[in-house]
Amino acid sequence: MSQSLLLDGKVAIITGGAGLNGLGFATAKMLAAQGARVAILDLEQANPAGAAAELGPQHIGLVANVTDKASCEAAAAEVVKQLGSIDVLVNNAGITQPRKMLDITGADYDAVLDVSLRGTLYMSQAVVPTMQQQKSGSIVCISSVSAQRGGGILGGPHYSAAKAGVLGLARAMAREYGADNIRVNCITPGLIATDINKGKIPEDRRAAILESIPLGHIGEPNDVAGCVVFLASPLSKYCTGITLDVNGGMLIH
Repeated sequence: MSQSLLLDGKVAIITGGAGLNGLGFATAKMLAAQGARVAILDLEQANPAGAAAELGPQHIGLVANVTDKASCEAAAAEVVKQLGSIDVLVNNAGITQPRKMLDITGADYDAVLDVSLRGTLYMSQAVVPTMQQQKSGSIVCISSVSAQRGGGILGGPHYSAAKAGVLGLARAMAREYGADNIRVNCITPGLIATDINKGKIPEDRRAAILESIPLGHIGEPNDVAGCVVFLASPLSKYCTGITLDVNGGMLIH
């Protein structure tokens, strides 16, 4: 007896998904492996079409800037045109900066808040009308353990603020769109081995961090991807407004 795939026939968008060693691409791969057709959205220099080609011919990559509402709307329309629907949105795009509080400039603040928080709003706004028409959808927002513990890993206080904002925005969207059978949930990854933090953690700090993680090791992109698949799929059909910690026990609360 063949077991059907969790996301068979579904269409998933993932923002910031073109970096081949990042959370986004690991998630795209796992969504595709579960039967979804995936649209990878990213900036032009990240080459989203190339990343999508790595997944296979039924997937697409589109150039989109999540900080630009018109760009988000155009991308969503193109996904519907090419793939027929939008069942899943993974708000993954984000940037981080290691800054101390007094060193955060206006430009730093705008850059980090715009991608993580405004981007989550704009992309969600772009897909919700399609999901409302279908009377179904799952939006998964990638926040961070730093939103819960007040930073202290790599990103500055403005990064913590942006990622905490994502939690509040997602919960409010979950409340607003539950009646349309649109579920909105968050994942708060701890320290995950990706290009964003490669070589950024000095050895002495690394040892201290590992000591603070009950499972004793840093996470891998697939650890987060598996949890996205769970929240995207019918396995979590009665979950909305939740925050799923993926941090090896770094924060137990």
